[in-house]
Amino acid sequence: MILLSHPTVNAFNRALAEALEVAGRLAAFHTTIAFGRRAVSLPRAKLRLHPWREMARLAAQRLGWRDERSPLGIDAVCRALDAAVSRDLGSAHTVYCYEDGALATFRAARERGLCRVYELPIAYWETAHRLLREEAGRLPAWAPTLQAPDDPEEKLARKTEELRLADLVVCPSRFVESSLPQGTRSVVAEFGSPPVPPQVAMRNAEGPLRLLFAGTMTQRKGLADLFAAMRLLNRRDITLSVLGTPLASLSFYRDAWPHFLHESPRPHAQVLALMDSCDVLVLPSIVEGRALVQQEALSRGLPLLVTPNAGGEDLVVAGETGWLVPIRDPAALADRIAWFADHRRELPAMREAARRQASARTWRHYTDRILAAIDPLGPAAHG
Repeated sequence: MILLSHPTVNAFNRALAEALEVAGRLAAFHTTIAFGRRAVSLPRAKLRLHPWREMARLAAQRLGWRDERSPLGIDAVCRALDAAVSRDLGSAHTVYCYEDGALATFRAARERGLCRVYELPIAYWETAHRLLREEAGRLPAWAPTLQAPDDPEEKLARKTEELRLADLVVCPSRFVESSLPQGTRSVVAEFGSPPVPPQVAMRNAEGPLRLLFAGTMTQRKGLADLFAAMRLLNRRDITLSVLGTPLASLSFYRDAWPHFLHESPRPHAQVLALMDSCDVLVLPSIVEGRALVQQEALSRGLPLLVTPNAGGEDLVVAGETGWLVPIRDPAALADRIAWFADHRRELPAMREAARRQASARTWRHYTDRILAAIDPLGPAAHG
């Protein structure tokens, strides 16, 4: 029996919890709140809710207070949940936790000889910090947008110890797996895609090529490199829509490249509608885990122009579902954007290939990969 813990309910832990319950293998799912967008289809007896600190955090956010290191920050929520789970392991033989919320649970599980599984949703902290420090040096003007972690040494030590205690690390992409210290036992389990509509939306084949960047407006997602590529191209038959939250004034971004169309964040259905009007998703990220927007875009028939660090390397079949480009290479990015603009006749076939690729990535595949990796872990793994 497997005990699952996460401070919030999202697409991937919801899929895993529900799959474990169907398989008769869920001991309990510990989380904070589980209603509305966080609802999960489990028997009430299997849910262990720890709501109060998370509800206080959300209330503080609504009042405009967002000090994440305070007693009402997300770190405090994770630690409180971790402490509660460590005292309530029940009859589980395996505990499954996520980054920043595993240390106490893993220590208690080790004392009882239980298997410890750790899901790492983004590149391991040593790799992420290194890449973002390099970006701050390469593009100093963009450093304030990097959202570079300013984690205290104590938090980094917790992350390191969590990883050390894990018998198995579950990664959403090959990029995340490659960021792990050598010798770490790991498996890649790619996330599932959203439902693929029966037909792809019709695009205007005569108008300009419409590129879409979707995500926070930060150089962590390669936005400065995308603007540099657009300057290199200087073509009127290509437009760029940027959907995301600015981390600086819009004039800062306009100084980098003035001609983009800014699209404010909006409800998910409206994001999908915007995708339906675009031709290609561009995400030249420096550090990600597995950017789900890639699979959302594929499901709407958008081929991808992304870096391996966006975490979707397996999604890209060169020339069929898109192209991979290296990080920090505006010239390569411009070259591939030009390819799309100069090969408009190939886009209908690429849209269908994109939809097939999205359909092939299911949440069932994600959960099956995880269970297949957990099953061979026996008592010898419990050091």
